[in-house]
Amino acid sequence: MAAPEELPARALAVYAHPDDPEISAGGTLAKWAAAGTEVWVLITTRGDKGTQDPDADLEALAALRVEETARAATLLGFAGHLHLDHPDGELPDDLTLRGSIVRVIRELRPEAVLCPDPTAVFFGDGYYNHRDHRVTGWATLDAVAPAAGYPHYFPEHRGDGLTVHQVREVYLSGTLEPNCWIDISDTLERKIDALFCHASQLVDAGEWFRQFLRERAEEAGTSAGVKFAEPFRKLTFGA
Repeated sequence: MAAPEELPARALAVYAHPDDPEISAGGTLAKWAAAGTEVWVLITTRGDKGTQDPDADLEALAALRVEETARAATLLGFAGHLHLDHPDGELPDDLTLRGSIVRVIRELRPEAVLCPDPTAVFFGDGYYNHRDHRVTGWATLDAVAPAAGYPHYFPEHRGDGLTVHQVREVYLSGTLEPNCWIDISDTLERKIDALFCHASQLVDAGEWFRQFLRERAEEAGTSAGVKFAEPFRKLTFGA
C-alpha cells in the first residue's frame, strides 16, 4: 500500500550525481515541496566524468551540471541545492565526507533524509550499482546515525554554533527491499520534466525515455495500489 501522508517539515536528499535526486525520488520530493516541505538537495560529486566525449572540457561540464541542477531544483520547488565537489568516480568513504554530510544535517536539521540504498548492488544480470551511489549511501547513513546526533562526533562543529540533530526517518531509494511506496500520481510528469533539465546526460533520450520512466513508476504503483509511485526502504528512528 502507498505510505500514509507523513509530511516532514524539512527534507534533505543526499545523492552522488546531479541528476540522481530526480530519477531516484523526484516525484516524492516535488510532492513534499508542493505541500510545504522545505526540500534541500546535497550532491556529493561534480559529475564531471558524465560524458562519452574524450575531448570534453570537464570543468565546463561540472559547471553546466550545477546549472542543470539549479533548473531542476527550481522546477521541483526546492529550497536549494548544495555541492561537495568531489571528482566523479573518486568519492572516498572517509571521515571528511561523513563530516561534510553531518555538518549539512546539523545546519539544516531535516526530519527526513533520502539517499541511495548502499546494500542494493546487483540489479539483474546486466547492471550493478555505481560506486559513488554506494559510497554516498553508506556515508549518509553513518552521518545520520550515530554521528549527527552525538556531540563527540565532529565536535569542531560546536565552534560554528551547530548542535546535534536527530533525523526522524531515512528513505532509501534504488532499493531491492522496499517497504514504503509514495504516491506520485500528481507529480510524475514534473519529475520527468526536471530530469530532462539534465540535458547533458540525456543526449540520446526522447519520448521513449519519458515512457520508460512512466512505466517504471506504474510498476511501483501496482505494488502500492495507486497509479504511479516511487519505492523506498524506510527507516524510522525513535525520539
